[in-house]
Amino acid sequence: METITLGQNGLAVKPLCIGTWAWGDKLFWNYGNDYGAQELQAAFTTALDAGVTFFDTAEVYGMGLSEEFLGQFMKNTDREVQIATKFGPLPWRFTSGSVADALTASLKRLQMERIDLYQVHWPFTFFMSQETLMNALADEVQRGRIAAIGVSNYSAQQMESAQSILARRGVKLAVNQVRYSLLNRQIETNGILETAKKLDVTILAYSPLAQGLLTGKYSVDGGKTPTGARKIDPKFSQDGLRKIEPLISLLRQFAQKYGRTPAQVSLNWLIAQGNVIPIAGSKTAQQVRDNIGALDWQLNDDEISQLDQISHSYL
Repeated sequence: METITLGQNGLAVKPLCIGTWAWGDKLFWNYGNDYGAQELQAAFTTALDAGVTFFDTAEVYGMGLSEEFLGQFMKNTDREVQIATKFGPLPWRFTSGSVADALTASLKRLQMERIDLYQVHWPFTFFMSQETLMNALADEVQRGRIAAIGVSNYSAQQMESAQSILARRGVKLAVNQVRYSLLNRQIETNGILETAKKLDVTILAYSPLAQGLLTGKYSVDGGKTPTGARKIDPKFSQDGLRKIEPLISLLRQFAQKYGRTPAQVSLNWLIAQGNVIPIAGSKTAQQVRDNIGALDWQLNDDEISQLDQISHSYL
């Protein structure tokens, strides 16, 4: 299975990341009712068995439970696992010491001595400047507690600023984690994708299936009924579903050709963009297997072009 190097000199990972926002989260994902620790352990093991060992989490996911689960599961395997987690630049965090403290807490929950990829969750600069934040992260690279630095939701200009500050410390920015899918292609026109390529920064694509819209499970002809926040999201209304029907139809056509699913075709399109790794949220073994079906095959150039054209309005 091919690998992608994060940034210029980061770690090499498979072109798929397992997202763990739902691991322990009761507020958005109903943890404890529809699934529990047993299902999460099975999801973790299934991913490793398939050779996918890159997991994305954050200190806020499940109020720390997501990191704790990963720490527990890693203790029960001798396989190498790559972990990406995130620091939240909250209003009361205004010193470099607060960065070190947050990292210490994440390392404790993960039961690790070093994090492979430590990302800034949002580009907020309440009382801590980017200069202070990036230098604090560079300090941790030098201390050996972070292997690579990333950002999330940063604009092109914010990426360049972060890269410039880190470069003065001899550190490279490795990734920018942003929303990216066939139904959300703005990074191709707002400078983020172009700047990432110029800076050799890898794009980690979150919400790669657009909250499930690209799975084909929701349609104007019936299918799955939207629940939770989806019930009030206009994209899941009859008009919203009717708008994306041509794209879903094309995804189904390619899925039938390759013996895949529309979701797997959507993830494969992202991987085909080059230097892009989709983060596929997975809380069960079956979801992991479904997402891994995007690997080890490739859409041809004409099919990629057709998907580009039919989703052009989402640039």
